[in-house]
Amino acid sequence: MAKIMIVDDAKIIRITIKKHLEALGHEVVSLAENGFDAVEQYEKIKPDIVTMDITMPEQNGIKNGIEALDEIIKIDKDANVIMITSHGEQRMVMEAISKGSKGYILKPVTKEKLQQIIEKIPLS
Repeated sequence: MAKIMIVDDAKIIRITIKKHLEALGHEVVSLAENGFDAVEQYEKIKPDIVTMDITMPEQNGIKNGIEALDEIIKIDKDANVIMITSHGEQRMVMEAISKGSKGYILKPVTKEKLQQIIEKIPLS
């Protein structure tokens, strides 16, 4: 079981991912609706895994999920961040992976996609 933070500006996506993760036996420890909140919460909670939407509105200088990933990696170089992406964001996905993301899931997010990627992440 992993402790997971979900970051997405769309409430319906946060709820859907939470439902899938809980069905897989994981604990959702935090929900954030923008990258700024994600960074603040990460520092306090230190979840095992973060699911991070790539495209979110700017909040307090953090423009998107990749910038939030940058800030989280500064806090914890071993952070397990999984990017959530839509079609047509391949360049951003590659940038995120080069900056430390452990992988990505293409929307729509399903329980099976979450399980496949989480199984690849070694948790201590």
